[in-house]
Amino acid sequence: MRRAPLLIIAATLTTTLAACSGADSQTREEAQPARPVARAFTSDASGFDTRSFYIDSGEEVIVFDAQFTPALAEAMIAEIKQHTSSPITRVVITHPNPDKFNGATAFQRLGARVIASEATAAAIPDVHAYKSYYFTQIAKTFTAETYPKAPTIDQTFKGSLTLELGGGLTVQLKELTHAGVSSTQTVAYVPAAQALFVGDLVHHKAHAWLEGGIVGGKPAPDLSAWRAALDELRAWPDATVYGGRGEAVKVAEAIDAQAAYLKRAEDITRAYIRGMEDPGALSGDAATTHHAAIAKQIIDASPGYALPYMVEFSVYGLAGALAAQDKAAR
Repeated sequence: MRRAPLLIIAATLTTTLAACSGADSQTREEAQPARPVARAFTSDASGFDTRSFYIDSGEEVIVFDAQFTPALAEAMIAEIKQHTSSPITRVVITHPNPDKFNGATAFQRLGARVIASEATAAAIPDVHAYKSYYFTQIAKTFTAETYPKAPTIDQTFKGSLTLELGGGLTVQLKELTHAGVSSTQTVAYVPAAQALFVGDLVHHKAHAWLEGGIVGGKPAPDLSAWRAALDELRAWPDATVYGGRGEAVKVAEAIDAQAAYLKRAEDITRAYIRGMEDPGALSGDAATTHHAAIAKQIIDASPGYALPYMVEFSVYGLAGALAAQDKAAR
């Protein structure tokens, strides 16, 4: 029998080993659990273009922020059911703003537990009363009967809390030291997805809500505390940040861009107030005109940013706070 040349044998053996190696590699890759995916549900303008997120562990779904109304929450639930048959078991409220907690009752009707920090749970009643009055008595977009009822928080925590979901998914909740867009701020980190959910603390390439947290029945914005809260996100250097509006972005870029935006907004507002003959007009009959002028300058200073109405509706809080600071300093 004529033997095959050694070169042909060697080539055949190499090809066979490569094929086997490729098959083994493919088998190993298929055996590894899939990285969990952060999915978003975004409301329309009636819900303030709010973006809520959810992750399916393979056995259950956790939701981050509950939307502005139960109807919007139900739309989110319907969308989740299109992607998975896993039950929705938990909803995390990142901070006490109504677009984060008003829809919680829709999830509770499914049996989901609503989780928030003690500080967020304590702040919700005052925020709910303030916003309910605005939407029913001033904006008149709701009646007392149709405005969403404040939810009951099923589980509270102080400082931090680790959630273990079926399927092996771990979610780490952390209450930040500094206030952010509201009077208190929780972030949620999912290590398996390197995903950091921060609510409205970050609006990457979208305008921010500048009203401030509702404290003692009135807005109390503190942009320096907000910037300090952003700095706390450096504890997760490899994370992608998912904010309540805007684009998902790596944490370092998220911090730098949001801090720069807040600094511009504060500088513009303070300069406008100091240029007024009578800063008291910010709370008088001409207040709406002044607020619109400040908002336009902030919007113009960030070309290409989405959702300019966020500033137009909220800048009154920042303007009032900075005017009060200037008055106290004189």
